[in-house]
Amino acid sequence: MTTPLVDWLRAQDDETLATLLRLRPDLGVPPPADLVVLATRAGVRASVHRACDDLDSVTLAVLEAAVVADADTAPVAVTELARLLGPDLGAETLDAALAALRARALVWGPDDALSLVPAAREVVPRHPGGLGRPASGPAGSSALPELLAAVTPEERRVLEALAAGPPIGRSRSGADPDSPVGRLLARGLLLRVDPETVELPRQVGIALRGDRPMGQVPVAPPDVGAVNRGADVVDRTAGGAALEVLRRLDLLIAFWAHTPPPVLRSGGLGVRELRRAAREMDTDETTGALLVELALAADLVAESDGVVPDWVPTTTADVWAAGGPEIRWATIARAWLDLPRLPGLIGRKDDAGRPISALSDGVRRPLAPRDRRRVLAGLAELPAGTAPSSAAALADLLAWRAPRRGGRLRDELVTWVLAEATVLGVVALDAISGPGRALLTDPDRLVAALRVALPDPVDHVLLQADLTAVAPGPLETALARELDLVADVESAGGATVYRFTEATIRRALDAGRSAADLHEMFAKRSATPVPQGLTYLVDDVARRHGQLRGGMAASFLRSDDEVLVTEVLAHPGTAALELRRIAPTVLVSPLPLVELLDGLRAAGFTPAAEDPGGAVLDLTDRGRRTSPRRRRRTTARSGPPEQDAEQLAALVSRMRAGDAMAGVRRGTAAAATNGSTLDMLRSAAAAHRSVWIGFVDAHGVAGERVLAPHSVGGGVVEGRDTVNGDVHRVPLHRITSIALVEDPD
Repeated sequence: MTTPLVDWLRAQDDETLATLLRLRPDLGVPPPADLVVLATRAGVRASVHRACDDLDSVTLAVLEAAVVADADTAPVAVTELARLLGPDLGAETLDAALAALRARALVWGPDDALSLVPAAREVVPRHPGGLGRPASGPAGSSALPELLAAVTPEERRVLEALAAGPPIGRSRSGADPDSPVGRLLARGLLLRVDPETVELPRQVGIALRGDRPMGQVPVAPPDVGAVNRGADVVDRTAGGAALEVLRRLDLLIAFWAHTPPPVLRSGGLGVRELRRAAREMDTDETTGALLVELALAADLVAESDGVVPDWVPTTTADVWAAGGPEIRWATIARAWLDLPRLPGLIGRKDDAGRPISALSDGVRRPLAPRDRRRVLAGLAELPAGTAPSSAAALADLLAWRAPRRGGRLRDELVTWVLAEATVLGVVALDAISGPGRALLTDPDRLVAALRVALPDPVDHVLLQADLTAVAPGPLETALARELDLVADVESAGGATVYRFTEATIRRALDAGRSAADLHEMFAKRSATPVPQGLTYLVDDVARRHGQLRGGMAASFLRSDDEVLVTEVLAHPGTAALELRRIAPTVLVSPLPLVELLDGLRAAGFTPAAEDPGGAVLDLTDRGRRTSPRRRRRTTARSGPPEQDAEQLAALVSRMRAGDAMAGVRRGTAAAATNGSTLDMLRSAAAAHRSVWIGFVDAHGVAGERVLAPHSVGGGVVEGRDTVNGDVHRVPLHRITSIALVEDPD
């Protein structure tokens, strides 16, 4: 006898119902009024599809076997499922798969009478188990063994080809009664679908497969072929990758601050602009696309508010740049993990045949964070420093665990995630790094995990005779800032090479450094003797630097050298500056100070700006900035929010109460009289029983409630609502009907 799902749910304990709601959170939104509503939702096609997305290959094979056994129309025994699945599936594995299906209310009932939710038939493939539809003719009779024994070798080859799956085949020779297909059709061992298509009946396929009616069931997960890379090597490599990401993002921010690319009319970043950004960051276009996406996700860049918007760094970028490498990297890593976009799609064609551009809506995929976490979780299961043999091996394992997830991009997603994680340092040498593991499992210790992985910062450089300096590792923050000011990066990598030029020395002097400051820094911070050429370069630039001093008049120019002031006035390149002499050593101009100094430099002079006290003023252009967009943080969850144990328990209690109330409504509630109501309420309070009451409120509106009364008197009953736990007081004269709620068995 078939047990309805609602009756089976009523017989389960509260913990089982809470587990069901946790595994299928969509069933609890909105909260079901009772168990009838819960059972109805559990059988809805869309909900069943979502529930099956988390099932592995073995559990899905058991579900297919239940469909083949028609468990959705009549109960079947576990032994029948075991027969269909064959000897490869052990009893413990089968029990575990059935437990997973029962926990999700996809099957229910005892082992000798399992029932299947009808919507499951729409979840499995069109031909479950690679078997065709059952036949009612000779193929479905007891004469099938004799019919199969009488087929010729040529006919058996046709049957075995279809038995291997799929059971549908095309043959134009079926119209010829003397062909193998024609003879099989005549004997009912094949069924005609259309003039050119035939189908192998289910009974024939099962008979030909022998003791494996469902074919080969993938019982064991694929082997990923683990390779030990060494945890220390992986973490050191990851630390280097993390520093490289930060360096490239710094280059991107500096580049877009002065030459911001326009926003396409359709949104996003143009192909040529992406190529320019990638060249500036010294990387390929694929990595460049990932970095610009991360810059947008971390709110380091945003669209400007102009009439013609462009991509401009935000003020958040300045705050981010001031932090230590661990904090800066943690911000980028978290932004990547929760990024609801697939940078791997950039450059591909969309459904309309148009190329997908970076920073456009075409890259958006809300489920990307979930899939990203799945890949990292697969790597995190391996020991520290251990990598799978290949991305394909990891993709096969994830496909076995959740065959229905990922869609057509499933295998490519694994490759993309590994490549992106490697760029960031979340993965190194195909193994998840220490910081990557912390990012996935314990974000609170992410900064500390990266600090351990980063090489110790060095406090010195190696000055070379060719006016370069070699940093043998990551520099201390203060030293790195000074070197960025006084030199340009010529090449980056394990050791960074800086180049000193007249322009870079002048840049440092413009920022307020003196020649003595630079000589002192070189002497203290160099592990090699300071080259004489570098000393001469600093002294030569400093000798000419700042002899002219500009101020705000709109602007003024002064010098202790009257001959130099006269030379400036007479120079043809300064005519546009509209200079005039107001004292032997002072000139003024109506132009802003920055324009005045730029014009003098263009004419070949080396002026410096000064503040009212005469100190050198830094007028370095930091480029454009825009306000941060403060984007709402995304999560990897695609469905309803998860509820904690307390919330689930309250939801189960509410459904139980609603079910009890519905049961009272289905039964006979007594019409309330003063005497019967008072007696029943006092009896319920004494016995600690619940009662269902129907009542009308002060406005004449009818209502109902299940109460656990604890005091009756003075014309009022006071009790706790069994649904939400609130205490209510109901006047006895407003109660219209009443019934005891039966205790659950």
